[in-house]
Amino acid sequence: MPKVDHDTDQGVLTESKQKVEKPPMYKVLLHNDDYTSQEFVVLILQSIFHKSFADAFKIMLAVHNSGIGIAGVYTHEIAEAKCNKVVEMAQSQGFPLLCTVEEE
Repeated sequence: MPKVDHDTDQGVLTESKQKVEKPPMYKVLLHNDDYTSQEFVVLILQSIFHKSFADAFKIMLAVHNSGIGIAGVYTHEIAEAKCNKVVEMAQSQGFPLLCTVEEE
């Protein structure tokens, strides 16, 4: 059986843990205009952002009264995809609804 000299063992084996940072989050913003109907904004919020009618109505009122409202907060790729879908859906219905993405 081989002899092990524990006095010369210099290192300590440790596990290094990597910190995984959360990705930055982005707000999807809807902007008020004089042409897009309130009903359409509620429809967008329900169909694309999966909001309840009550939440969609509340966000629509924020857009109407404040000029801007937060539709949701997502990772960059999801926020961009949802924003593009809003613009595409609005254009197909003839509305100039502006949707932007901004880092939270």
